[in-house]
Amino acid sequence: MSASEPRRVAVVGAGYVGLPTAATLAHLGHRVVLAERDPVRYEKLARGEMPILEKGLGTLVAEGVAAGRLRFVRAAPEAVAGAEFVFLCVPTPQGGDGAADLSYVAAAAEEIAPHLAPGAVVVNKSTVPVGTVTLVHRITGRDDITVVSNPEFLREGTAVEDSLHPDRIVVGADDHRSASAVAELFAGTGAPRIVTDTTTAETIKYASNAFLATKLSFVNELAGVCESVGADVRDVILGLGYDRRIGFEFLRPGPGWGGSCLPKDTSALVHIAEEAGYDFALLRGAIAGNDAQLARVLRKVAVMAGGSLQGSAVAVWGLTFKAGTDDRRSSPAVALARRALEAGARVQAFDPTVGSAEARGELAGMVLCADPYEAARGAGVVALLTEWDEFRGLDFEKVREVMATPAVVDARNLLDPAALRRLGFAYTGVGRR
Repeated sequence: MSASEPRRVAVVGAGYVGLPTAATLAHLGHRVVLAERDPVRYEKLARGEMPILEKGLGTLVAEGVAAGRLRFVRAAPEAVAGAEFVFLCVPTPQGGDGAADLSYVAAAAEEIAPHLAPGAVVVNKSTVPVGTVTLVHRITGRDDITVVSNPEFLREGTAVEDSLHPDRIVVGADDHRSASAVAELFAGTGAPRIVTDTTTAETIKYASNAFLATKLSFVNELAGVCESVGADVRDVILGLGYDRRIGFEFLRPGPGWGGSCLPKDTSALVHIAEEAGYDFALLRGAIAGNDAQLARVLRKVAVMAGGSLQGSAVAVWGLTFKAGTDDRRSSPAVALARRALEAGARVQAFDPTVGSAEARGELAGMVLCADPYEAARGAGVVALLTEWDEFRGLDFEKVREVMATPAVVDARNLLDPAALRRLGFAYTGVGRR
């Protein structure tokens, strides 16, 4: 429960940020109204179902509803009526020029403006570029309300844990009293609080994601070096990670980074820097390195398929951008599967969160399978692209029997190379011997 006085809170948007935020604030003792305009998502919430896959979220939401501290409405104006704090948790997708698209933020601000209570604090929770606090304040046209920045630092798959036990709470505002009030909402988490100006708070979020993306690109490039010189990236990472200045987090090679945050946020920060006259060359290099990693993994798949993907059957294990979530936005697994299709391969894909009826949109042209064995049937190579733990425990003798050629590209270094080779598989990972 909260160490602060319970407050009246509205949250606009029940997505990967809004729903965990609302459930956490209710858990901390506040009275929360969550607005979700999408009818399918709203109906699921009304039935007690979760519209997104997130460990522990259903339990946290049910707790808030049962306690009478969390309820759902369809319209944002209804949610914000009488609220002391209004969190905007709407999408900020990447625009065509690399900048964040603020159309959803602007629309939400315009919609709620006439319904805000005098003295209300509007909180930008979405990831937004420098100057968005000022933009939202201008759109509302209200001098009797305050707008602050409170960036989120949630990892999909562990969003509940990250919400209940955050590393830090960052709030940026020109009015120190409003910033402190927002920080106090999260007092029950016991997290360190950073209260700063709006420009700095907005920059902190982009800086955090840009650093993590750069770290991922570094370890993927390092894996390439290991392959070239004959080193094993796992032991190299051990040597790095035990250095407390570096740590083990985000030092796991893979097919490239993706998801709803890192691709768009790195591009947005490059754009922000360019607009200010600064060339963020290091970050541009990290983005280029990520694109190169996708190409390297695709080449591994082609080599294992006999040198060409044209006419080959490729089994793809995993389509989400990482395990523990059903999010496929900017997924490197989907990107690689699509490139294989474009190269003339037949792609037989399995992911525990994807049903066979979803073979449309970015999955169009793929054969979506009911299990990993069905995906592997008749394939010349398996490409393991998402680190779902269930892939570890498969019967690989059965996998070998159903494949045309027993070959595995383990883009997540999830499997045991020696064990697979003993079974007769050709195996290649990322940076592994």
